[in-house]
Amino acid sequence: MIDLRDLVCDDAARLHDWRREPEVNRWMSDTPPDSLDAQQRWVDAVIDDPDRRGWIITHNGRPAGFLMLSGLTDCNRRAEWGWYIGDPDARGRGVGRAAQALGLDKAFDGFGLEKVWAEVFADNEAALKAQASCGFRREGYLRSHALKDGVFRDVVLLAILAEEWRARRAQVRKALALSHLIAA
Repeated sequence: MIDLRDLVCDDAARLHDWRREPEVNRWMSDTPPDSLDAQQRWVDAVIDDPDRRGWIITHNGRPAGFLMLSGLTDCNRRAEWGWYIGDPDARGRGVGRAAQALGLDKAFDGFGLEKVWAEVFADNEAALKAQASCGFRREGYLRSHALKDGVFRDVVLLAILAEEWRARRAQVRKALALSHLIAA
């Protein structure tokens, strides 16, 4: 089963290791923290910031990835999100799709957001497919938008509105429950 648990200070070392993994880092627009101390400061800042909320994605009780919402105090009731699967054994098993459904419930029902949006590298087919499966729609395409490893990369803007999630929620959650990824 997939679940989300609140980010805690003790997660810094795990996040530091995950962010330094080539398969995770290649899809992140920023560079990983250069030290465990820098990662710890980042985790502490996220925990203390009312504008951001982070969760560890768990797979059968084991940490598998990270999901974060930023912009929770925005007067327009929209937030950016990002997520990744850090545990190589959890990739390709629907963990990201399930975590997204749980995260969207938190975003729209828990925080009362109207919109959740994301920036995804245009060549990250797995993330684009996973987000589309939950109802994210393409809102834009930014050419040469992010400099990663000395190369400018294109970025796709994706978003989902609260009403769109509500229209898809039951269908998405039923499919995930039938796959034994989330509780019914």
